[in-house]
Order: sequence, then structure tokens, then C-alpha cells
Amino acid sequence: MIYISAKDQRDIMDMKEVVKVTGQALQAYSEGKTETPLRYTLPFNDDNRYLVMPAICDELKATGVKIVSFVPGNTQRGKQTIEGSVMLTDHETGETLAVLDGAFLTKIRTGAISGVATQYMAREDADTLCVIGTGEQAEGLIEAVLAVRDIKRIQFFNRTHEKAVRFADEMKARFDHLETEVFEDVDDAMKGADVVVTATNSPKPVFEDKLDAGVHLNAVGSFKPDMQGLPSDVLAHADKVAVESKNAALEETGDFIEAIKVGKFEEADLYGELGRIISGELTGRDNDDEVTVFKSVGLAIVDIVVAQYFYEKLAGEK
Repeated sequence: MIYISAKDQRDIMDMKEVVKVTGQALQAYSEGKTETPLRYTLPFNDDNRYLVMPAICDELKATGVKIVSFVPGNTQRGKQTIEGSVMLTDHETGETLAVLDGAFLTKIRTGAISGVATQYMAREDADTLCVIGTGEQAEGLIEAVLAVRDIKRIQFFNRTHEKAVRFADEMKARFDHLETEVFEDVDDAMKGADVVVTATNSPKPVFEDKLDAGVHLNAVGSFKPDMQGLPSDVLAHADKVAVESKNAALEETGDFIEAIKVGKFEEADLYGELGRIISGELTGRDNDDEVTVFKSVGLAIVDIVVAQYFYEKLAGEK
């Protein structure tokens, strides 16, 4: 058994490769080829959550479990809000192959899932990205969108303006071809964007305006029934709303629960799962004016397949 640290993962990662294997996992899930139960959540210390997420896919020979602790108060302590690990198991023998740093893997797979959604649902000519929320998940989201679209400009918003400025400077240093701008008003940050990503832990909607024609939105963050990151009107007026897992999305995120409660959205309004778009069963985008939304709540089989990617790539380089 080996331990694969965040540094190990960063050193060998190719985001385009991660997006590819993520798409394979999402398609296998939607085709019923995985065992991915709804995550088991244990609350502790008031707002904290302990999440246990096993998954198996015979077709991809992927077996493992992800264990994560979510502690929102860690922001004030100068610590990461998400900590955890992924245990990868040999699909034939049941032996433990590796334990991987879960915080970094979560950031990468979260980004990769939205990268897949952007690949299939955003306009081909999309070149301006708006990032709402500049916390731990934002970097992976940016990397994944850059892997599938020729982004030239990123517009940032964060509730703490100084944090957004620092993060924008970091991204400019990493991707020096990008034009970047930080906004103090979230609606201003969204103007002119072709792709919008929201990555916040806010329990309430992070913006109010409806999306402009042709925009694709990746929504990440609100993963509990009492968290609503998206205005209900955004779901109501979108041409297509897609998810990784229909069951998980409807049961686990307040974005849908609240919109359904106030009569702005119905289960029948959900366009479908991203895996069905990848397979070609559903179309991702039919014209340049469509407003498309992808709501991500995470899917354990993606974590396990991405862990397998890191394990196999590391083994191949030794």
C-alpha cells in the first residue's frame, strides 16, 4: 500500500486526462454500471459534517471509499474546510492499493466534473469565465474550464474582496496569458461572461440576476438540503438543467429542494444526467442562445476513478 500526497497528485496531474476519465465515470454511472449509494452523512460539532462515500464499477475495475470531514469554521482557524482521504482497493483481490490525500483530490475531481459539463454544454466559442467564490475549489474549477475552452479572460467575485484580489493575482501568475479583473459587485462580475462557476459555501443564493442568453453555469457548493446557492429563478428560466445524479441532486441539495418548494421548479424540469449527455443520448447544447445549468453535488465513483488514475499514473512513472 502507498500513500499519494497532494504534492504527488499535483506533480503528475494532467487536467485534460482527469477530465477524460471523469467523463468515463459519469457515463458509467448513468448507464447503471456502478454501485454508488447516496453518501452517508454524520453531523458533529454543530455545523460540521462527516461524509462516507463508497463506490464500485466493474467495467472500470474501480473500487474504493472516500471519507471527508467538512468544517466550515476552519476558515477562521486558517485551516482547510475540507479534509479527508480516498482509499483505493484492488478490484480483484480486495487488497488496499493506496490512500490518497482527499482534499486535493476533491478539488481536482470537482473541477473535472464541471470541466466535463463545460465541454458538452458551453458554447464552443466561450472565452470569458466568471468565478464566484475564490476558496479551495476555485483553482480546480478554473484549471478544468481552461482544459476544455480557450478562455482569455476571468472575472472574479468573492464576498471578501481582498481574498479575490490575492487569488486573481495567483491565477494570473500561473496562467499569464489570461486577462483578469476583480469586481466588488457580483452582478457586474457576471456581465459579459460566457461561462459562470459558483464555488461557495453560502447557505443563500450568491447572486440575483438571471443568466444572459448563451451562458453556461456550473454550480458547486450547496451540498446540503438547507443550502441554496442558486436563485430559484435561474433554474426556472434555464433551457437545460443537468446533474451528475438525479437522485442525489433532488435529495441532497437545497438548490432543487427550495426551488421545488416555492413552485419554481419541478422534478420533470430536470433535463437529465451529465452521463447521458456524454454518451450522446441527450444533447448538451442545441444553439448559441440556450441558457444551460449544471448543478454538481459530487459523485463517489468519480473520486474513485480519479484516485485510480493517480495510482496508475504514479505506478507507470516509477
